Amino acid sequence: MKDAILILNAGSSSIKFSLFHSHGVPSKADLLCEGQLSRIGQSAHFGAADGKGNALADQTLRQGSNHEEALDVLLNWISRHFLEHELVAAGHRVVHGGALYAVPVLIDGKVIDALRRLIALAPLHQPHHIAAIEAIEKLHPGLSQVACFDTSFHHAQAPVVTNFALPRSLTDEGIRRYGFHGLSYEYIASVLPQVMGLELSRARIVVAHLGSGASMCAMQNGKSVATSMGFTALDGLPMSRRCGSLDPGVILYLMQEKGLSADAVTKLLYHDCGLFGISGFSDDMQTLLASADPHAAEAVDLFVYRISRELGSLAAALGGLDGLVFTAGIGEHAAEIRRRVCIDASWLGIELDARANTGDGPCLSPAGSKVSAWVIPTDEDLIIAQHTQQVITRR
Repeated sequence: MKDAILILNAGSSSIKFSLFHSHGVPSKADLLCEGQLSRIGQSAHFGAADGKGNALADQTLRQGSNHEEALDVLLNWISRHFLEHELVAAGHRVVHGGALYAVPVLIDGKVIDALRRLIALAPLHQPHHIAAIEAIEKLHPGLSQVACFDTSFHHAQAPVVTNFALPRSLTDEGIRRYGFHGLSYEYIASVLPQVMGLELSRARIVVAHLGSGASMCAMQNGKSVATSMGFTALDGLPMSRRCGSLDPGVILYLMQEKGLSADAVTKLLYHDCGLFGISGFSDDMQTLLASADPHAAEAVDLFVYRISRELGSLAAALGGLDGLVFTAGIGEHAAEIRRRVCIDASWLGIELDARANTGDGPCLSPAGSKVSAWVIPTDEDLIIAQHTQQVITRR
């Protein structure tokens, strides 16, 4: 039997998954399948494809299937379709590791309790990661499970970057800037030497992870120097439905003058702001770019403006800029957003090759550009698979 590692990224109504052949350090060539369990709790659907995109599964699950039932379907399907492979571990994307977890860890009861205490810091994600961990523990007792954290990549940032200007008693208890999307940034950092060349990859790089959740990270020598997100995944850029940076006084005003409860403010900031809140009808970038609605244009304008502002801030943190990398859903597929960001950043020395920007990349700048622009697809699942393999090998 060959070993296999299951990678899970659980959300409120979906679970993205991939399965890797486990031998040595997993690579893209070791991907056996990937897919998604979607519309969980409603008319749940299970879809999977092999590493080349060929469909392997396309089925509707029992109406109202919950996360545990959906995972049961997945585990049974894997056991039937990969007869030569034995599942040896499950690796989980976990958004928040707090101040405690700077590296991936083998999950036990103490780890689960620690993750529960962080739910308030990542209410959109953390409860569903924990639910998936507990479901696997029930469905496949004894299977090794590993937690890989989106916060870990930023742990080495200097205290001046991570601490807020709050009383030390509060920062000492864990109120600090954590940063997120670390698994994506870690993958990009790992491939920069092959894509950019060794010398440039070690220089001053800003990576823009632009998706439904969006953030930016300043890197040097492949390490995080500063990032746009902070204590929670609300901070920084406006996102599909999250507000991004906000004057704390707005929250006080909403509660004191408008009478909004803490729950109502939470719903507003996490679900009703961002691209959706500004446009009034959509949180999808392609829909907004295609729309003639002036509010759609306003949402796109603000998104680009905030990226441009953040890019200047991160370049200052680096003491200059040598390269800009776009990744994630919007970053990889919205050439218009890349074009506008690069034009706004021309003062930094970025030049854009229009043909390369609408083509395959990865380099978007002409030869001789003082600062180069790139588009590099991210692969968080591969990073999780590699970490999971390392953790179970060290046991």
